[in-house]
Amino acid sequence: MIGASALELTILHRDSLTAARRGRLKLPHGIVETPAFLPVGTQGTVKAMLPRDLEEAGTDMILANTYHLALRPGADIVKEAGGLHGFMGWTRPILTDSGGFQVFSLATLRQVDEDGVEFRSHIDGDLLRLTPETSIEIQNALGADIIMAFDECPPANAPREAVEEAVRRTSRWAERSAAAHTREDQALFGIVQGGLHEDLRRRSATEIASLGFPGNAIGGVSVGETPQEMRRIVDLTAPLLPREKPLYVMGVGGPADILDMVASGVDLFDCVMPTRHARNAALFTASGILKMRNLEHAREHVPVEEGCPCHACRGFTRAYLRHLYSRNEMLAGILGTIHNVTFFQRLMGRARAAIEAGRYDEFRAEARRPFDDEGERAEVD
Repeated sequence: MIGASALELTILHRDSLTAARRGRLKLPHGIVETPAFLPVGTQGTVKAMLPRDLEEAGTDMILANTYHLALRPGADIVKEAGGLHGFMGWTRPILTDSGGFQVFSLATLRQVDEDGVEFRSHIDGDLLRLTPETSIEIQNALGADIIMAFDECPPANAPREAVEEAVRRTSRWAERSAAAHTREDQALFGIVQGGLHEDLRRRSATEIASLGFPGNAIGGVSVGETPQEMRRIVDLTAPLLPREKPLYVMGVGGPADILDMVASGVDLFDCVMPTRHARNAALFTASGILKMRNLEHAREHVPVEEGCPCHACRGFTRAYLRHLYSRNEMLAGILGTIHNVTFFQRLMGRARAAIEAGRYDEFRAEARRPFDDEGERAEVD
């Protein structure tokens, strides 16, 4: 049972010059307009944002993490509260990662074998074992609309032999994940691995596509490779997966990456960049990133971005936000996060409108220019 009936993707417009498409994804907890950006709520919360702030920013869907929620508070407690939606007070769609990314990010704290992965908790050292079956069991209890098959995510610099084994294991674990899935109201996505090796990407895409998941993801990117390598792999992999199904690139990303991958036909993205940047006084605008601790903003009595409808821009100025950041006030991160998440959602809205208008390639070139050198990739928020 892989939850095909829990998901319906309607393609509304296709760009004539690129593979970009404008869609509408129907899920049990609502509609997601695609292409879409999912703010990251690793611990069952998007840092510094209330659910109403996320809704006001234009967010249709968020991401939460299986590994972290299994450690604290525990899937049983979340299930008692009515699943993640009831627990965190978010009524719109949710996607949960399987814990596979932690195979990469917590490499010094885990042991991988054919059955699964044993983690030494980064919190208190306790052991947590994740297998395809336990990952799916936890995700079934959490109750997200989209859940992910358990996979092995090697770093970009892993030897070819290790990447090849990760591809084989990811396919075997995908079959076991599908067999373990028990809820028809949750759509289970498969994940393609293969590192920077084009033949391994092709093999993984073929094997994962053959399993008939209702949606698929490209994993193992934004794990240490260059932006050019990441985009090459996504460009290669996207056309190999069923085009009638939603496509998700995991852990991406910055505005330039997103805009390029929309052109490759990707529908869903997630990244901690907007929230993490906001806590570090870096705010996104259509003209580029503002470093809010810089002295140049001390007397700028204007919004962070003219025309932005977010609460930070409606009620406060750059000068005030610089003051908050320079004094390490909690409100700085709150207002900055509200602005950054709103920026990303507005960017996706502009991308959707450009696809509808038949001018996506022109829009992409114009909108990505200020972010060509953004460079920063991030992990768990």
